[in-house]
Amino acid sequence: MSRKKSKPLDAEFVMFDVFYEDGSRTSNRRVPSNLLGGLDGDEPARDAIIEQDRVIAEKSGKPSLAISSIVRSGKPTVEKAGKDKSGRKGG
Repeated sequence: MSRKKSKPLDAEFVMFDVFYEDGSRTSNRRVPSNLLGGLDGDEPARDAIIEQDRVIAEKSGKPSLAISSIVRSGKPTVEKAGKDKSGRKGG
């Protein structure tokens, strides 16, 4: 008889994709799951990522970029209208 794989009861981190105002993007930014949920939802993730960016900027000597939006990694993105999944325009 095969065993069922157990699901983690409480994931330690949640991954986010971060989109910056200059059009760049970083993927799979880790945010502790205990910061998320409740009335604020994913908003505390923005503060955690801003702090991560501040530390990175301090170490690299480059200014941090302004964040335009954050999205949980793995969520589907909106496809551009008028194109099918192959990238060709629909007829």
